[in-house]
Amino acid sequence: MENLDLERRVALLEERLAKFEEAALKPFIVQPSETKKISIKEFIMTKKLDDDVKRTLAIAYFIENIENIKPFNADDLKKAFRSAKMQTPTNINDKINMNIRAGRIMEVDEKKESKKAWELTATGESFVEDMGK
Repeated sequence: MENLDLERRVALLEERLAKFEEAALKPFIVQPSETKKISIKEFIMTKKLDDDVKRTLAIAYFIENIENIKPFNADDLKKAFRSAKMQTPTNINDKINMNIRAGRIMEVDEKKESKKAWELTATGESFVEDMGK
């Protein structure tokens, strides 16, 4: 009678141990909801930005591709510069226009909050992605 009880207890312990080992041996997987989103400051620090035109373009990229704000306007850019703790260019529209002339940003047909709005071109996206290399 005691052997039967002992065998049952050993079987239960082996079962518990097998579950523990299975859980311990599973690879650690980070769920998307657990990953921390990169901040705008961290993103900017990965890029080589030597003037306000490039900084404006990189911030526009962050707004579009990381914050998913499409299209963006001058207010979105100003807010993002503040979030990055960077000085907003004196004439941000001028920096946008310089990027438009370079083919990196384009104006969209619809306005956003009654203001001009823009989005990056494929050229602009590639330019920003290559900035840190």
